[in-house]
Amino acid sequence: MLLMRFVKYSLTDSFTSFQNGKLQTAFVKKLHAGPYYKVSKDIKLDNLKSIGIHRIWKDYFVKKIFPLHPGTNIIDVAGGTGDIAFRMLEGLDRQNKNSNSSTDDDSGSRKNTTILISDINQAMLDVGKKRALTMNLQSDGLSWLCANAQELPLPENSFDLYTIAFGIRNVTDVSKALDEAYRILRPGGRFMCLEFSHVKNPLLKWAYDTYSFQVIPPLGEVVAGDWKSYQYLVESIRKFPTQDEFKNMIEEAGFRSVRYENLSFGVVSIHSGYKI
Repeated sequence: MLLMRFVKYSLTDSFTSFQNGKLQTAFVKKLHAGPYYKVSKDIKLDNLKSIGIHRIWKDYFVKKIFPLHPGTNIIDVAGGTGDIAFRMLEGLDRQNKNSNSSTDDDSGSRKNTTILISDINQAMLDVGKKRALTMNLQSDGLSWLCANAQELPLPENSFDLYTIAFGIRNVTDVSKALDEAYRILRPGGRFMCLEFSHVKNPLLKWAYDTYSFQVIPPLGEVVAGDWKSYQYLVESIRKFPTQDEFKNMIEEAGFRSVRYENLSFGVVSIHSGYKI
């Protein structure tokens, strides 16, 4: 049975099927409705895609955000489980500890920073809330919002920093999500995105594609009984714009000083820009 599926979802068929916009939208809605939570809960999809290196990528991503100024208002989109937000709180602790200010100056403390964690999947947010409770973080300037990244129910010019990690490729209309990011950021606000990207080295690309398409979906079937969701997720990575294409999209949304940095030979990249 598994072998039959392996043949059915060949590498060529994968690209052909994903080019159907309705199929993409259907998968995204399905993932938002619950299966993505199941994937995350059961075997940590990021671990499969990155062989566990995603933790290092996230650590580096958050490190690039600092230093943060007092009173920074942050929104972390597609951040339901709190991975990025909790790292930012830890970074604030380190920033405060390493500062040379007096004990009366808590400019680096959590109390002066707010982080709104937004996700379209309530189940993911529930996981994050439970983690925050376990880590005693529930009162440290955190708030939660179940919302679509394309239509955030938030006023314009509200945030100083917008982060999104491994989430924007699952948005059905990336341009709309970028427009929303620009709208809710204040002038001078920063956009930061961590996402799977494209490997340019031919040999490494072949190895990465082979692992992505021929290993991850079968593992998803064996461990989670869900081949198609894993198939979609690896296809979404290959269908996502290249580093330069995505850079251009960010600029088209209005951001300036847009740049990107490749990690792990381009397996992932960090894009950043400012609202001027």
